[in-house]
Amino acid sequence: MKTFEELFLELSTKVQAGDTTSGTVSAISQGIHSVGKKVVEEAAEAWMAAEHESKERAAEEISQLLYWTQALMIASDVSLDDVYRKL
Repeated sequence: MKTFEELFLELSTKVQAGDTTSGTVSAISQGIHSVGKKVVEEAAEAWMAAEHESKERAAEEISQLLYWTQALMIASDVSLDDVYRKL
């Protein structure tokens, strides 16, 4: 289990290191459009799981949405502090 902040640090570190084994790093290197499509996909899956499946499946899909949202933040050079200021 990891926190939102820990995940952001992990993803940021992988991107900065240029981790060639990471699918996330590859998607981020393809740009905002590529990552944005994953966010939209995961948002739809989270919605459908919450509406039609178990709490467990909803949590799984929501976790993927949060993951790809963080990837979009990194691709857009948006920090956690940038987002927290808007909450």
